[in-house]
Amino acid sequence: MNEARLPKVWDEMMEKLIYMPAIVKTIEKIHDTNWSMNASKQDYYEMVYVKKGNAVFQVEGAEVNMVPHSVIIIKPQKSNKFVVKSENCELIVLYFMFKNRKNEGNSHVALTDFMEYVEDEANGDFLFLKLGRKNDIIHVMNRILRERVKYQVWGDFLSAVLVIELFVLLSRALKLEWEQSAKNRNLKLVELLNIAKEYIDNNYSQDLSLSQISKYIYLSDSYFAHSFKNKFGISPKSYILKVRIDAAKELLENTDMKVSDVAASVGFSSQQRFNDIFRKHENITPLKYRQICKKAKMNQEI
Repeated sequence: MNEARLPKVWDEMMEKLIYMPAIVKTIEKIHDTNWSMNASKQDYYEMVYVKKGNAVFQVEGAEVNMVPHSVIIIKPQKSNKFVVKSENCELIVLYFMFKNRKNEGNSHVALTDFMEYVEDEANGDFLFLKLGRKNDIIHVMNRILRERVKYQVWGDFLSAVLVIELFVLLSRALKLEWEQSAKNRNLKLVELLNIAKEYIDNNYSQDLSLSQISKYIYLSDSYFAHSFKNKFGISPKSYILKVRIDAAKELLENTDMKVSDVAASVGFSSQQRFNDIFRKHENITPLKYRQICKKAKMNQEI
């Protein structure tokens, strides 16, 4: 009875999937340092899991160091080869594609479309994961390998279920890795922006430019400007002017420096520009501000 129901259950489940992952072939192999290969391209996705040993994968000119319990997924038509770096290297290789259930054809749809992994990290020639020794992904890969080696009743059904489970696990692992990576990037970005703010506070009297500050923290001009405004609610250029005006107000209030000297000491190239910016910020001229401050002090002394 169960055997009669399984195909119907399977069909109902498959109807909900647009793209169905399908294993083309599986290989388990061991190589030593004497083994070599020429770079090649595959029509399918190639997923390689290193069980033991070390190797370097070269994918479209990029080198990826593979250690035990690491996985690389190479996209179709990407030139690749690997070089064994240890005495022995034991690998499990899965070649897979996506079946388009709408038109019954094969599809090289991006792996990210299937796994809902749409972040920038997935847009390159390959994906890389470092797994723990007892990770569920490794367990499922080994089960797929065993099922394809020996035929059993409902073996095809079980293999198909295992393939779906494998990609669900991969999706979760990739998303978790990206979230952690994004968190680390955000923490680093906050630190860099605080450094930039401190740099402005300490060097506002110099001829500061957006490019100079962004280079100081190794960010592009546009990305730095956008990130700075998001964090502090003010653009870097506006913040520089604010710091300069605040410093000028203190000098105007507490010293007898000429207005032109005040302008130069806080980083303005000319008194006229200083006057214009000061008026824009305070709605009065620097000279008027000084007069108001002096009058306020005299009233306090009476």
